[in-house]
Amino acid sequence: MPIDFEIDHKHRLVTARGLGTLTHEDVLGYQMGVWGRTDVAGYDELVDMSGVEEIALISMDAVPRLASLSARMDPPDGKSRLAIVAPSDFAFALGRRYETFRGLDPRSTKEVRVFRSLAEALAFLQDRSATSASG
Repeated sequence: MPIDFEIDHKHRLVTARGLGTLTHEDVLGYQMGVWGRTDVAGYDELVDMSGVEEIALISMDAVPRLASLSARMDPPDGKSRLAIVAPSDFAFALGRRYETFRGLDPRSTKEVRVFRSLAEALAFLQDRSATSASG
């Protein structure tokens, strides 16, 4: 499975790891399968793309469509964070594109940031005061 995930209910965190070749269908399956669940609504999310060797998108239009779908699935009264670890240039650029479109969608309640390292992403997720100050 190209996207492996774990749900940590104690820390209200979903951690996903991409592996090998990542397709649009893989990402949609993860989004619908995990974020369609009511027991993770409002949880923070860590998406680690370090194990992804290739990203096979159907088109660049897939990114804004995914951002829109994700925003529609956000709980309207929740505030959470998504940290994307994207060490490769292409994954980083796609992550920043997603971050931009997600930030422009008024339905989005998830603060999205893209990082080159896992340590930076974890620091962002642990720094809850930044959400309060920017919200």
